[in-house]
Amino acid sequence: MRGGAADPENHCAFNVVLFGEGGKRWTMTERGRGSLERSAETIRIGPSRASYRGDALVLDVEERSTPFLQKVRGRIEITPDRIYETAFLLDAGGRHLWRPVSPSCRITVEFESPALRWTGRAYWDMNEGERPVDADFRSWQWSRALGRDGPVLFYDVVDRAGALRPLALRFRPDGGIEDLAPPPMHRGPLTGWRMERPYRSETEVPRGGIVTVEDTPFYARSLVPQRLFGETVTAVHESLSVTRFASPVVQAMLPWRMPRRG
Repeated sequence: MRGGAADPENHCAFNVVLFGEGGKRWTMTERGRGSLERSAETIRIGPSRASYRGDALVLDVEERSTPFLQKVRGRIEITPDRIYETAFLLDAGGRHLWRPVSPSCRITVEFESPALRWTGRAYWDMNEGERPVDADFRSWQWSRALGRDGPVLFYDVVDRAGALRPLALRFRPDGGIEDLAPPPMHRGPLTGWRMERPYRSETEVPRGGIVTVEDTPFYARSLVPQRLFGETVTAVHESLSVTRFASPVVQAMLPWRMPRRG
């Protein structure tokens, strides 16, 4: 929080973003500790909950999108191919951890509002930190692509001093995690909000090849056709400018997309 240390249980939310032919819906309503219940198997935040059921993680979503308060109601079921216990340090001080829980999962999405249903492949990870991200980072670039020998993930973090800390990993079907020599970094086109989005690939993506999925003042999500280790894949790619996120202007804008329901 901007004002210093805070109780995380008093600041929690279900962040659900849907894209498709029916339009885009975004929900991230922050709620207080009175709206939180959790046990070893379930966490409930307001009317939404996530539960372990057998081998699957099931998310029952009951939210309202911003800014038009449309209903977002449905179920997401994620079944991991394999669970990985390894966590990776993102900073030199060891204050921030990233754990790719299952880089390849089966997913079933069934929503009543908006009306949509599909199955496919998914990704599941976790981040945790001891202090705000703007205390230790300037930016990061992350991507995940499904290769023939397993998911390939890149995590390129730039710390407050401007030093790059790259991670390049392949998660093999046998459960092993392979360190890779990262391919060259290329400059992608700026987004509408003028966000930079460098990406790794053996070859540069032709003009118009990158598809923008989410474009905000401090965050962008894209689909990037990469050439990686001799094969062409499509990666989900995200760019985060921590410097922009921490700016007073962006902080003043956040309540419009993340309203508080104490």
